[in-house]
Amino acid sequence: MATAPTRKQPGQGTKFQPKQPIPLEERLRRLFTTLCAQIDGGHFVNAIKTCHKILRLDPTDADALQTKLFLLLQTEQYEAALSLIGDDTLDHRAFEKAYALYRFHKEEEASHVLQELKQSQKGQRGVLHLDAQLNYRQGSYQTSLELYSELLETADPVRFCLSRVSTHNIHRCISQQSEEYSDVLTNFTASQKHLDFINTGFLHALDELPASVVSAIETLPPPTSHPAQVAVESHSTLNKELEEEPVVTKAKKVRMKRVPKGVIPGVTPPDPERWLKKSERSNYNQGKKRKGIGGGTTQGVVADNAPPPSGAGKTSKGKKKKS
Repeated sequence: MATAPTRKQPGQGTKFQPKQPIPLEERLRRLFTTLCAQIDGGHFVNAIKTCHKILRLDPTDADALQTKLFLLLQTEQYEAALSLIGDDTLDHRAFEKAYALYRFHKEEEASHVLQELKQSQKGQRGVLHLDAQLNYRQGSYQTSLELYSELLETADPVRFCLSRVSTHNIHRCISQQSEEYSDVLTNFTASQKHLDFINTGFLHALDELPASVVSAIETLPPPTSHPAQVAVESHSTLNKELEEEPVVTKAKKVRMKRVPKGVIPGVTPPDPERWLKKSERSNYNQGKKRKGIGGGTTQGVVADNAPPPSGAGKTSKGKKKKS
């Protein structure tokens, strides 16, 4: 006869086996997989946090550092990007440094880094784009126009999507302009308009102005600084003038309904007993007559010829009882 197997009590015959730690290579592989998924999905803020986790495990990982720098530029954290670059003058980070300085409105430093970069990476499209944008911001519209013209000649005007199977989809995709070509064409048009205005456009604008305005403009001295600097100086001057102007406060209108009788606002001093209860004030019930006392007569005096009460001497008629 077979006997039933006995159940083991919890904790009997089993040994605790500690969980083995995940190797460093496996942890890095998982983090990089998560990082790629976050970048593909556009979750750049979470991707930066994943870069921090990778750099805590391996602070010298070149891929994580480069990816973090790219993400900081994408999220417009230019000061953090410059601090990450530091004093690194290597060619593979010189372009990112020049771009961060340009976006941080440090045009002189960006121009200095860009001049060194053009010698080592001459003809590189990213460098040409940044050089054209920097010249446009500094007001060198002729130079920016030439650079945009060079980029426009070598840019691919259409975008091909050969991965589409349908002929209709491929035709529709080919008819669209490429993103680079569209951006370059927009900036080229803007540079051309500024250059046309500087050369001939302002003359047509002056012809349309009244004669008094034209004579006033001709007598004024020419500007000596950059237009952006003039705007900043005028803004600071306006703020200083506003700070120096005295603040005029309007006098609050007094409601006469709330002013006590016999009090003139600003002339009559305030009553020192105004915070006391009315029953505790010294002038309480002064000049007021008490109600309920008849005619001011002395208490206890009875009039001699008092009129008889109405209805005196009359007997009330009662109902006869029925027998």
